[in-house]
Amino acid sequence: MKQDIIIIGAGPAGLAFARSLVDTGLKVTMIERSPLEQLKAPAFDGRDIALTNLSVKLLQGLGIWSRIQNSDISPIKQARVLDGASPYFLDFDSTEDDIEALGYLVSNNVIRKALYDEVSTIENVEIISNVSVTGLDTNSTRASVRLSNGQTMESSLVVAADSRFSETRRMMGIAASMHDFGRTVTVCRMSHEKPHLNIAHECFSYGRTLAVLPLSGNQSSIVITAPTDVTEQLLQLPDEQFNMDIQQRFENRLGKMELVSERHPYPLVAVHARKFVTTRYALIGDAAVGMHPVTAHGYNLGLRGQHQLANDIKQAIKQRDDIGGSEVLKNYQAKHTRITRPLYHGTNGIVNLFTNDAVPAKLLRKVVLRLSNNFKPVKYLIKQTLTETRLTQKTPLGL
Repeated sequence: MKQDIIIIGAGPAGLAFARSLVDTGLKVTMIERSPLEQLKAPAFDGRDIALTNLSVKLLQGLGIWSRIQNSDISPIKQARVLDGASPYFLDFDSTEDDIEALGYLVSNNVIRKALYDEVSTIENVEIISNVSVTGLDTNSTRASVRLSNGQTMESSLVVAADSRFSETRRMMGIAASMHDFGRTVTVCRMSHEKPHLNIAHECFSYGRTLAVLPLSGNQSSIVITAPTDVTEQLLQLPDEQFNMDIQQRFENRLGKMELVSERHPYPLVAVHARKFVTTRYALIGDAAVGMHPVTAHGYNLGLRGQHQLANDIKQAIKQRDDIGGSEVLKNYQAKHTRITRPLYHGTNGIVNLFTNDAVPAKLLRKVVLRLSNNFKPVKYLIKQTLTETRLTQKTPLGL
């Protein structure tokens, strides 16, 4: 079977990329190992995604944002970063820049469903589910993909969006820099007595990190980052003890807190592929870059990456060039590397500093927070990196 583009992985990045190609006339096939039922109705997995203003613009251009109900969208008006037991905090406020919000929280399963519902209506995109890739070969003229059902497919380009532990990335001989933090993230939802006022908190306590992110109503998304052995204890705590633990660690800011969901653990490993392309093959989403969640750039980078690659392909079509040729892939590689590399290493540096409990690190943390809060150029740069507000005016959609 001959396709124009084969996308491996029908997660949020892969589906967004398929939607970006809707008007190209290209024949696109998606390969997904999960059953179709999971794509149609993805289950809640505890993860709430903080979308930047640029990501919202991209999702609007793809027709995805309008598929998400207002009750599933939670604006972040303020964000505060706290260090240890100190009352001092680094503060970001949306009103300072006259914007509606710093970002927006939407559940991962809600985004996935909206993407699938949109892509499933597109005539030039086919989704083959419950199948995995067993082999992958490319040369100067075509790519060949072998599937677990015995089928072989050929295309001009293969795009992998198959997780930060991408099997096809390894098949293609692309190495990746992996940083295992030796920690596990536990995510859940909790209700609380007092209103959160749409303020997000990132509390770098000694030994663990607690993020409390505002959702609709008096509910918040809770993100706990702790050593894996501590996480095992957290997961086994009875609900009442867990509730009290979080309530006390958050210093009763929201009053009484209660679990309203299961607790979901995720091992914390950051990944950055050494390169994003090779012959007729490209990486997008977490297969290209899997981020630590502290700066909330994971899916935002995935959206920007697929957008860049899709626009490069559209430009090649206009110029009647090879959509899987080296010029298209080199352009994507250069631009996405320029965006992701400093963010990846910068985020890892921040995490290493704010999870280091040695005395010199603790002192440096306090200096960094005060410098970031009081030196306006630094604070502006941090805010723009986190919210991508300025890029909403600069980035052409090209959709």
